[in-house]
Amino acid sequence: MVRRPVRRSTTGLLAVLVAVVLAIAGCTVDGTAHPVGGNADEPGAVSTDQFDKLLLECEILTPAQVAKAVGGTFATRNFNGAICRWTVSGSITTAVTFNWFEWGSMAVEQRTVKRMGYTTETIKIKNVYTAFTARDPKRPTMCGVTSNAPSRGVYTWWVEPRVGAGDPCTAAINLMSLVLKGDA
Repeated sequence: MVRRPVRRSTTGLLAVLVAVVLAIAGCTVDGTAHPVGGNADEPGAVSTDQFDKLLLECEILTPAQVAKAVGGTFATRNFNGAICRWTVSGSITTAVTFNWFEWGSMAVEQRTVKRMGYTTETIKIKNVYTAFTARDPKRPTMCGVTSNAPSRGVYTWWVEPRVGAGDPCTAAINLMSLVLKGDA
């Protein structure tokens, strides 16, 4: 029959594949595993001294400036990392997010949000800086504003009112105006 050679070759191929996987899985490496930044004397220790300005971008505006720019009374920073987040409270409750992609570009950011289905509009900040707004049609109360950062990369502010709706794009433009004009 014609089928027997196919079965034999499939079985042979499967046997070779299993042998290769077992050979690779059986490999060992000499030494002792340590976490990144750790050493034999201090297992698990990570020196953060080299990252002294790690969260500096989250201090680009004070919490009071963030609150005032979006129409609130006070802002609480509730996340730091690759992005910075605040919850603004008072007569409104608004979620605010800031990111600075040091190696980013406006063109890449705009293409990305368009691929995600957001609508964009090119604007000027303080009649000087080119920027664009981004809105998600599925979440019309949210707005982002992206512009080139003065040093390098791009800044983006996202604003999403939760209670006491205001215009999120106006709030995001206010925040961007503060950081671009140096009013921060």
